Amino acid sequence: MENFKNTIASDLLKIKAVTLAPKQPFTWASGIEAPIYTDNRKTIGYPEIRTQIAEGLCKIIKQNYPEANVIGGVATAGIPHAAIVADKLNLPMIYVRSKPKNHGAGKQIEGDLPENPKVVLIDDLISTGGSVLKAVEAVRKENVNVVGVAAIFTYQLKDSDINFTASKTKLHTLTNYSEMIEQAHKENIVNDNDLHLLKKWRDNPWKWNK
Repeated sequence: MENFKNTIASDLLKIKAVTLAPKQPFTWASGIEAPIYTDNRKTIGYPEIRTQIAEGLCKIIKQNYPEANVIGGVATAGIPHAAIVADKLNLPMIYVRSKPKNHGAGKQIEGDLPENPKVVLIDDLISTGGSVLKAVEAVRKENVNVVGVAAIFTYQLKDSDINFTASKTKLHTLTNYSEMIEQAHKENIVNDNDLHLLKKWRDNPWKWNK
């Protein structure tokens, strides 16, 4: 799986789903200044990469959540990947809205569940884990068992570790920030000094550029 993490990291860099800019950082909505910007929605436009991601997510689910009998997509970016994975595993699929609809039946979860559902939720990106864990909570409110989360990429932030632990939710991803920056260095996308700055960001993202 280690080589696969490198492959996925390389693919995300190649299609510029991930952009590294340690000297011209991005400002996230949370206020964090970050040397990385990720837009994994780009992946659905590349059939070979899209398929490789789906196969990797299937492997994660088979290895880590073998009891899963429903695939859930987190709106919006997790939905296309969840659809492909559900098809490959021949399992039912649901998707979870960011909030309940304000009309009709006011549903937040779309799709029918089988008896004794055990759901794996799929998302494209994990930063602090806030959005996907809200989806986890929404599903659990329906007395449905969420066995874990599978995602394409995680920034490996300490806030994420804390939040997933507090939520008692397992997380497995195809690749991560550490693998990403090492792969970028290997491909000469970043130099030694950039790599040092990128490593420092993960240690303390809130104070990294102060």
